[in-house]
Amino acid sequence: MRLKIGIFGGSGYGGSELLRILLQHPQAEIAFVTANEHAGKLVSDVHRNLYGLTELRFETAPDDLSKLSDLDCVFFALPYGQALALAPQLPASVKVIDLSGDFRLRDAAEFLTHYGREHTAMDTQREFVYGLTETNRDSIARARLVSNPGCFATATLLGLAPLVAARQLSGRVIVDAKTGSSGSGAKAAANTHHPQRSNSFYAYKPFSHQHVPEIEQELRRVGDWTSELVFMTHSLPVARGIFASIYAETKDELTADEARALFADFYRDSFFIRLVNGSPDINWVKTTNFCDIGFAARGRQLVVFSAIDNLVKGAAGQAVQNMNLMFGLDEKTGLMLMGSNP
Repeated sequence: MRLKIGIFGGSGYGGSELLRILLQHPQAEIAFVTANEHAGKLVSDVHRNLYGLTELRFETAPDDLSKLSDLDCVFFALPYGQALALAPQLPASVKVIDLSGDFRLRDAAEFLTHYGREHTAMDTQREFVYGLTETNRDSIARARLVSNPGCFATATLLGLAPLVAARQLSGRVIVDAKTGSSGSGAKAAANTHHPQRSNSFYAYKPFSHQHVPEIEQELRRVGDWTSELVFMTHSLPVARGIFASIYAETKDELTADEARALFADFYRDSFFIRLVNGSPDINWVKTTNFCDIGFAARGRQLVVFSAIDNLVKGAAGQAVQNMNLMFGLDEKTGLMLMGSNP
């Protein structure tokens, strides 16, 4: 039996990737996809990469979500704040995966600080499970409501979780993370359109990025997280990909091979984690659901390199991976996405 899926917010890059993945998912049937500004248009007229692959049209969002009991699962790929009002309206039989940051943080004060608005659905938030698949697999499988992690959070957490679980961190952790322009969304802004972005490189949101509190929240769940986190994000002149260099001091001296063995044990059941020799490359993970992780070590100084596609493993791919778990499917279903060379 195919799962009936509703997608709220299909015109952005996250929605586009959900469509690309779910249209070829053997157990999924997209019942509708919304995009109010494009209502009535063919999906393939907005996302030209899907031309000839679907006859779906964008719709306006339904007025009464309580009538959507015929759906199995809903994805919210909407801007911050919009899912706060929508998620509580859905029937209790419908499973939900939210790709925005609306339900990631359990602390309302932190949400206000980092997202600049009051959280208006904390009762619903308490039912949400944080959807980092590789560290929270069992809880996701039992969940009705899942909050998909942020893209920077995904790359960072996958590079830190094994060290936290093994109690190997000592002192400050520095994360130097870089992202492509698609992370800024489909609508051009002054600092993201091509003439500005193509030959530039700059830092943004120093000490204030909204993914920091969810990173620390999840690390406290994984293990004994007491380190200071210095988290810096930068704009890369590429379209897709996140590359994080994570600098840590370990309690024991570890060679790169020993670090790799520690990670291999932690991720022994995680198909989408690939441990590479030396540095990963965002070209190897683009358009895929893989996270490639590499290592460099000198005594107690360890650098973990983490690379993902921000739109797939950092958003839509991980969301579908979570959907698979929530419905008892093999988590790889529909996600055997190969990259290209070059």
